[in-house]
Amino acid sequence: MNVNEPATRRARLSVAYDGSQFHGFAMNEGVRTVAGDLAAALALIVRGPIEITGAGRTDAGVHAWDQVISCDLPADIEIDALARRLTKMCAPGIVVRAASWASDPEFDARFSALWRRYRYTILNDPTPDPFLAPTVWHVASPVNLDLMRLGCDPLMGEHDFSAFCRKPKLSRDQIERGDPGPSMIRRVTLAQWSEHTSEHGARLLRFEIQANAFCHQMVRSIVGTLIDVGLGKMSPGAISGVLRSRERSSAGTVAPPQGLTLWEVGYPDGPAPKRTVRGG
Repeated sequence: MNVNEPATRRARLSVAYDGSQFHGFAMNEGVRTVAGDLAAALALIVRGPIEITGAGRTDAGVHAWDQVISCDLPADIEIDALARRLTKMCAPGIVVRAASWASDPEFDARFSALWRRYRYTILNDPTPDPFLAPTVWHVASPVNLDLMRLGCDPLMGEHDFSAFCRKPKLSRDQIERGDPGPSMIRRVTLAQWSEHTSEHGARLLRFEIQANAFCHQMVRSIVGTLIDVGLGKMSPGAISGVLRSRERSSAGTVAPPQGLTLWEVGYPDGPAPKRTVRGG
C-alpha cells in the first residue's frame, strides 16, 4: 500500500432489498442495480470509489433478506454510523441490517461463503392478493403438497444440475478448444416445502433450499418443475430422470422472480454479522 493512502479495513454488511426496483444485484452499466446503488452511496460517504462483492448475484426482480457484501473502507470510519447513513441514503429499496469489521482481512462475501439459502413463496389460492403480489408467485389451481415434498428427495446431495440451470454462453474460442464451460455440479443440503396461511386466510407454500452454491436460475427452475409435480403434470419420481438428463428441456417452466428471496448466507464464523445496526 502506498504510504500516502489511508489505511483500510475489510467490512462485512448484511443488506436486504426489494428486488422489484432493480435489474439484479451485480453492477450493470446503464441500468439500476443493487450493487450500483450501494457503491454510489458508499462513494459519497467515504469520498472515493468503493468496490463491493456480494455473496450472490441475484437476478432482476429477486429479493434478499441477508445478502452479504464485503468491501474495503477507511479504517477510522465508525462502521455502525456508516451503515445507518447508508440505509438512510438507500431506503426503502435497500437497508443495511447489520454491519461489522471482518475478523479475517481476507474475508470475501462470495468466496468465503460455505452455503446459501433461498426461499420461494407461492400463493396457492383462486384469488390473487394485491398486498402479496410483489413477493409471491400466484398459482390459482390447487397443488398437492405431499407430491412436491416427495419430489424434493432426488435433489438432495451432489448432482449435476444442468437440467435446472441456464448455462452461460461459450465464446467461439472456448468452443474451438472444446471447453465444456463451468461445472453445474452443486451440493444441496436442504430442500423442503412448508405450508402457511396468509393474513387473509389464503394458502401460502414456502420452498427452502440450501446448497454450497447455485447456478443461474437453478432455484426458479426447480420450483417451476416441482409445481408441475404438484399439479399432476409430472410424477415425483420423474425428478431423478430430469437430473440425469442434464437437459434444460426436461425440466418445467422457470418460476417468476418475485417469489424468490436470498434468505441467508453461511460462513465459517456464522451466518451473518453479529452487530445489528440500530436506527437513530
